[in-house]
Formats: sequence, C-alpha cells, structure tokens
Amino acid sequence: MEQATQLKAVEFVDRRSPDNAQQNAGRERRQFADSRSTMRPEVTELAEAVDQYKLTHRRRFITFEELYDVMYELGYRQI
Repeated sequence: MEQATQLKAVEFVDRRSPDNAQQNAGRERRQFADSRSTMRPEVTELAEAVDQYKLTHRRRFITFEELYDVMYELGYRQI
C-alpha cells in the first residue's frame, strides 16, 4: 500500500499551447512515415504525394475526391 501513495507526479503538457508550438515548429506527424520502408515503390510514391498534398493544403485528412486528384496528378487513369 505504501508504494501506491509514493507515485511520481506527472507534469501535464498541453501540446496545443502557443509556447509548445515553438518547440515543435517544423515537425510534422505524417501518416505513412513509419511504414514506408516495407512498401512497394509505387505505394511509397502515392504516400509521399498524399503527405505533400496534406501539407500544401493544410489538411489533416483528405476526402476520396482529393485522393483521386492526387492519384490523377501522379498519372493514374481509370481504364
């Protein structure tokens, strides 16, 4: 029981605060960043294009129509 009362206090970090934004400036959390090494080259190309689209248009998520636009710009066409 004594061990439970001696827990360390954990400091709460508000990641949305303006002060913290300065520390994380330039860091982006990308959707496919961790798994690109195991993907086929064409899948990696699409993932990078989607990430670039999201950065350019300041979007966290994209719609299917926007995904189609990204794929179309890469040269994919419906047969």
